[in-house]
Amino acid sequence: MKEAFLYEKKDDFVECHLCSHRCRIKQGKRGICGVRENRDGILYSLVHNLACSCNIDPIEKKPFFHFLPGSYSLSVATVGCNLACKFCQNWTISQAPKDEDGIFGEELPPSRIVKTAKVKGCKSISYTYTEPTIFFEYAFETANIAKKEGLYNNFVTNGYMSPEALKMIAPYLDAANVDLKGDDNFYKTLCNARQEPVLSSIRLMKELGIWVEITTLLIPEKNTSSGILSDIAKFIKEVGEETPWHISRFHPNYKMLDIPPTPISFIERAREIGKNAGLRYVYSGNIPGDPGENTYCYQCKEPIINRIGFSVLSNSLKDGVCPNCKAKIDGIFE
Repeated sequence: MKEAFLYEKKDDFVECHLCSHRCRIKQGKRGICGVRENRDGILYSLVHNLACSCNIDPIEKKPFFHFLPGSYSLSVATVGCNLACKFCQNWTISQAPKDEDGIFGEELPPSRIVKTAKVKGCKSISYTYTEPTIFFEYAFETANIAKKEGLYNNFVTNGYMSPEALKMIAPYLDAANVDLKGDDNFYKTLCNARQEPVLSSIRLMKELGIWVEITTLLIPEKNTSSGILSDIAKFIKEVGEETPWHISRFHPNYKMLDIPPTPISFIERAREIGKNAGLRYVYSGNIPGDPGENTYCYQCKEPIINRIGFSVLSNSLKDGVCPNCKAKIDGIFE
């Protein structure tokens, strides 16, 4: 347990400034995330140094396709989340503090995370699986040490953090994959949130020089209309045509077991919408072997990174340059 960052004491509550909910938390109560508690006017993180998961993953699993492709990342998470998505794939840990009042994990200090990453040959540390914003103090301390040790840091995030939190972590954060889930109605009805804070976070990340990739999980009849997808593509184009868009296939989970898997034709149509909007890189997700997993040069259209699932089969880039037409491919490459 650790005193939280970014909160303000009021008369009979504390106001958390970590995410866009800006919870007003009374004595003995917790915020929406379920892991930040007001104890006698002091806000505490209940998950500091308490990892519920620590694994080595291909960076493509996050998914990142333009951030150290082919490398491995040490992935770390605690329980809890500031959203309540009915389709969550990691609900057993993200919703545990709210569904079961469960705070669990193993003691894993930042220094040991960094040491493990280096010993195992990982190039980065991913704060992932649940929402890294809710274990911000833990991620911040780890990222600070990791940066000094020559490792990269990335967030796999819902983008619902506050501007204050994002500016605080920015000097140590190299990349972020942000879920842009749908329109505002989608956020309200399925996630207990709003869309605009996510859009604002993406804009701010770009301004702060953080490499951004965006993921949209397509759920039949929920966010698959041409209007919703065109608006998302238009927004991505506005913040930067170089921003990769990952369009992933939904499989039934958590509280949405009655929704069928996304037809592959829906993914293909969404990719066309993205490409027609002028985006340089649009990817298919959760369809191993699909041509949409590969990276194509935006200028000469030749394949330059071939993938299947989370594996890179070949990478012809040299210093981030297309070998065919010499176009500079956007991203962070080694």
